[in-house]
Amino acid sequence: MKRSEINQILREAKEFLHEKNFLLPPWAYWTIDEWRENRKNAEEIFNNMLGWDITDFGSGDFHSRGLFLFTIRNGKFNVDKKPYAEKIMIVEENQETPMHYHWSKMEDIINRGGGNLVIELYNSTLDNQLDTTDVHFKKDGIKGWVEAGGKVVLTPGESISLEQGMYHRFYGEPGKGKVLVGEVSMVNDDSADNCFHEIIGRFPTIVEDEKPLYLLVNDYNTFLS
Repeated sequence: MKRSEINQILREAKEFLHEKNFLLPPWAYWTIDEWRENRKNAEEIFNNMLGWDITDFGSGDFHSRGLFLFTIRNGKFNVDKKPYAEKIMIVEENQETPMHYHWSKMEDIINRGGGNLVIELYNSTLDNQLDTTDVHFKKDGIKGWVEAGGKVVLTPGESISLEQGMYHRFYGEPGKGKVLVGEVSMVNDDSADNCFHEIIGRFPTIVEDEKPLYLLVNDYNTFLS
């Protein structure tokens, strides 16, 4: 992805978050100089990959297959005491996050406002394939089920609990607008706890055609080492 494209996504995300009255911590908007000044005291941010996160999953087309995320809080296994994580995401209409599950993390996906979020579900087999069995879940604490590959639609205010090993892909329902999506979960580890059904790229290779508007989580080592 080009840095100019990433910067434009960040501008649009900032505007949408403002529209939905969702506030980020002040360090989200630090300059590179401010990051360097606070490097020592902000070790949890660097070590636990808090902050801006933009991916096209290697597709080369962010708006059809991609995701904007901001990790607000996160622990780290065997390092600190925090056993939980929280993210905010923006999902566009028909913008796909590919089919995947987590070995360790259980998560709640929450529609915080905007359009509707469509989630397709499968159980996983022992060899990481899509199972053909019915998928049982809880939506806001209420039991439900779908056939393999079935869809659950979350309208604003609704949430679903996704257990370990439960394959899911999601996208914004066409004609309903962008979706502000929250995630509350156990500790998040994007380096070792994502099992995608197909080979994808989690973090993009960035072409530096202009300066970063804000640093992404995968920029910290490049710009602050």
